[in-house]
Amino acid sequence: MLDAILEFVKRFGLSDDLTFGVAIVCAVLAVLALAFLAYLITRYVVVATLVQSIKRSGSKRDDTFVQMKVFSRLSHAAPAVVIYLLGPAVFASFPAAMQAIETTSLLYLTLIIVLFIDALMSAGLAIYRTYRISRTFPITSFVQIAKLLLYFFGAITVLSLILGQSPFTFLAGLGAMTAVLMLVFKDPILGFVAGIQLSVNKMVSVSDWIEMPKFSVDGDIIEIGLTTVKIRNFDKTITTIPTQSLINDSFKNWRGMQETGGRRIKRAIHLDVRSVKFCDAEMLSRFSRIQFIADYIAAKKDELSAFNTSKGVDTSTLVNGRHLTNVGTFRAYIEAYLRAHPKISDKFTFLVRQLKPTENGLPIEIYVFTTTTDWIEYEAIQSGIFDHLLAAAPEFDLRLFQNPTGADFAGSILGQGAAKAAT
Repeated sequence: MLDAILEFVKRFGLSDDLTFGVAIVCAVLAVLALAFLAYLITRYVVVATLVQSIKRSGSKRDDTFVQMKVFSRLSHAAPAVVIYLLGPAVFASFPAAMQAIETTSLLYLTLIIVLFIDALMSAGLAIYRTYRISRTFPITSFVQIAKLLLYFFGAITVLSLILGQSPFTFLAGLGAMTAVLMLVFKDPILGFVAGIQLSVNKMVSVSDWIEMPKFSVDGDIIEIGLTTVKIRNFDKTITTIPTQSLINDSFKNWRGMQETGGRRIKRAIHLDVRSVKFCDAEMLSRFSRIQFIADYIAAKKDELSAFNTSKGVDTSTLVNGRHLTNVGTFRAYIEAYLRAHPKISDKFTFLVRQLKPTENGLPIEIYVFTTTTDWIEYEAIQSGIFDHLLAAAPEFDLRLFQNPTGADFAGSILGQGAAKAAT
C-alpha cells in the first residue's frame, strides 16, 4: 500500500524526503478513512439492518439486545480490525511505530470484545428474567461472577499486551497471591457460595415476601445479586443486605402462604368474664330468631332437655344439669357466621376456640384462612368480620373487655362505692 502511494507522489517531482513524508501522511489518512468507512458500514448498514429485523420480529424478548446496545458495541470493532490489518503495511519501515499500532489496536479490540460480552450477558439476564423460572432460580449472582471473571481476564490480556508477556506468565504469578486475592474478593466469594445455596435449596426467589427483623426487613425481594440482596419494604424504602445473611441468619418467607392461596386470620375477641351466664328461656327465645344459629338452638334444646330428663335433673336451678351459655352460643354463632362467609376457606384449618381466661378477660380466638392472599383484600375481610362480631356480642348479653383508665376508671370505682353505700 505504501509503495503504491510513493509511486503516485513521485509524479509531482518532490524531493525524496518530502515524497516519503507526504506518502506516509497520505497512507495514514487512507487507513483512517478506511477505518471510518468500515465503522459507518458496520454501524449504519449491517447493525441497522439487524436492528430492523429484530424490531419486526414477533417476539419482544430479542428487543433486549437492541436496548442493551449489544450490536452497537460490536460495530466499534470494525475500525480496530482495519487499523490492525493495514497499519503494519504503512509503517513497515518503522518497526517501533508498527508495534505500537498493533498493540494499540489489540488493546482497543480487547476492550470492545469485553464490553460486547458484558452487554450480551446483561441482555441474556434480562431475557431470562421474563420467564417464570427466574423467580425460583435467579441467576443474577452467576452472571455477576461471570462478568467479574470476564473483566479479570480482560485486565490480564491488557497487561500482557502492554508488557509484551504471555498471559500465562501473569496467571502463574497469581498463584503466589492467592491469599491476597481471597482477602480482596472475600465478599464476592461468600456471596457467590450463598447464591448457589439459595438457588439450589430454593430458599428465596425474586418477588418473595420475607421478614428479617434483624435488618428491619419486611417486603418483597427485587434483586438477588452476587454480594447483596435488595428488598423493597412495604413503606417503599429499599433495604440492601449481604447475600450470605440469608444463609447465616433466620428469616421468614411468606411464599408458602402465597402458593397455597389462603392467608391466616388469627385474632381473639376478649369478653368480660362477668357477663358470662346460663341462657334462660327468654334468651333462648331471642337467640332462636338469629338465622345462623336457629337450627343449632333447636337441636341443642332437644338434646339438653332429653339429657336432663333422662338424668332426673332439677332444672329449676340452672346450675343443675346441662344448659346453654351465652358465650357457648356466641361461639357457635361465630362458627356458623364464618362458614357462611364467601371469603373464608373451608380447605384449611377452621377453628373457633376459647382460650385461657387472663387479666384481659376471656379470649375467643378465631383461627381461619381467607380465600385470597392479597394484602388489601385480606385486611378488608378481617376488619369486616371483626366489625360484625364486636357489634354482635351484646346481642348475646356479652360485654367486651377493655381496661378502664383515667376518668372511666375513677367513675367505675365511685359507682361501685355508691352502690355499696346504698346497700
